[in-house]
Amino acid sequence: MRLTTKGRYAVTAMLDLALHESQGPITLADISQRQGVSISYLEQLFAKLRRNQLVESVRGPGGGYRLSGGAANISVAQIVEAVNDSMDATRCRGKGDCQSGDVCLTHHLWSDLSDRLREFLDDISLAELVARKEIRRVSDRQDQLGCSRSVPIEPLERII
Repeated sequence: MRLTTKGRYAVTAMLDLALHESQGPITLADISQRQGVSISYLEQLFAKLRRNQLVESVRGPGGGYRLSGGAANISVAQIVEAVNDSMDATRCRGKGDCQSGDVCLTHHLWSDLSDRLREFLDDISLAELVARKEIRRVSDRQDQLGCSRSVPIEPLERII
């Protein structure tokens, strides 16, 4: 099972959006600055998030992005799946052909783990994360750092 950079960054960006939603539409430049993720990478992620109706874009002066359904209605699993990240722990990607075309000895174990991971992440909403004190403390620290952030990193993997 791998939660790749794209899934992690998508959740981070969406959480940033939820934490700052009271400020109106949030620009990718703001998220980039606070989270240290390149704008070009965020653009790719947000195109997928928009297609999956998790965010909506606001054009014009003061534009940016906002959550589509509200933080309480968006789960971490929805975000990960929107950017096509897999939560499958099996080697065969759930096909059951892991050992020369047949189910391997541990297929059901890893399949059950995949199901539980999906259920776990589906039970966590952005609103629940926003309500956590330790997440708010990190967000406050990032807001205070403001422009003193270093140049955003460019992830090794690319979204195609």
